[in-house]
Amino acid sequence: MRINNIYLKSLMVFILFVSAVSCSDDDDTDYGNWVESSSFDGDARGNSVSFVIGDKGYLVSGYDGDDYLSDLWEYNSEGDYWVQKADFPGIARSGAVGFAINGIGYFGTGYDGDDKLNDFWSYNPATDTWEQKADFIGTERYGAIGFAVSGKGYVGTGYDGSELKDFYQYDPTSDTWVQSVGFGGDKRKDAAVFVIGNNAYMGSGLHNGAYENDFYVFNGDTEVWTRLTDLDDDDSDYSVMFSSGVGFTIDGMGYFATGASSGVSTYLWEYDPATDTWDQGEYFEGSARQDAVAFSFSDKAFVLMGRSGSYYFDDNWEFRPYEEADEDD
Repeated sequence: MRINNIYLKSLMVFILFVSAVSCSDDDDTDYGNWVESSSFDGDARGNSVSFVIGDKGYLVSGYDGDDYLSDLWEYNSEGDYWVQKADFPGIARSGAVGFAINGIGYFGTGYDGDDKLNDFWSYNPATDTWEQKADFIGTERYGAIGFAVSGKGYVGTGYDGSELKDFYQYDPTSDTWVQSVGFGGDKRKDAAVFVIGNNAYMGSGLHNGAYENDFYVFNGDTEVWTRLTDLDDDDSDYSVMFSSGVGFTIDGMGYFATGASSGVSTYLWEYDPATDTWDQGEYFEGSARQDAVAFSFSDKAFVLMGRSGSYYFDDNWEFRPYEEADEDD
């Protein structure tokens, strides 16, 4: 009987050990996988504009190292292929802004190599046509951000000869602009933004050659900016400091990726709005870059294009947040 008791105790210890190891292995599994998708059919470029309508991503304009561009391309996220659409009829440019409201894309501002711009346009994918809208009422600029929340579009920050922090609201129903309430942070250009529900989250960028570390949320229903935890908060173990990166959203979580910070990067940072905290995610698996663009869908996102120095990219990478990361990451 004593031998049996010893055997049973040993067996129980062994089972507990295996169970603990198994749980530990599960907890250590890294999720978030990058998969290279269909490369862009047009010319490699940086500083393009992207917006999403349904399951399609749209990419327009940019700079390829020699020319400013005006072509428009549609990416089918389900079929993983590209279709060229009607060229943008305005001045070719880079560094513009874009967003989508109620199935229509909006596009404007930017730089054409000589002049900063403030014209504004809409694109209807159902008819594959462009229409010029009311000019942006802020100063001509590039390196701004644009986003849409609560049925309105917003454009702000950027560079018109110096960095800016003003914001303007666009009403697509009346085709009118009004100045919006600004945020309390510093001026900046080349910031990044992502939208979760009716909230837009904005941070990063450059001011007087320094990276900005403040981080804000804009509530589209109340039109109030609220400062959140800094991107390099002293009480946190992260430093999300960069410019010329991209922001995107998947399933209620926000992401910043790539960008320039003492050189171009492959960083991915994930933001949880419920806790106002960041976690470092699986590194972007393409080449390090800045001036990329992103498409956000419900369960995946794509980071594409951009540049590293004078080299311009035409690759397209899908991020799958719930897929196990590659073992060699």
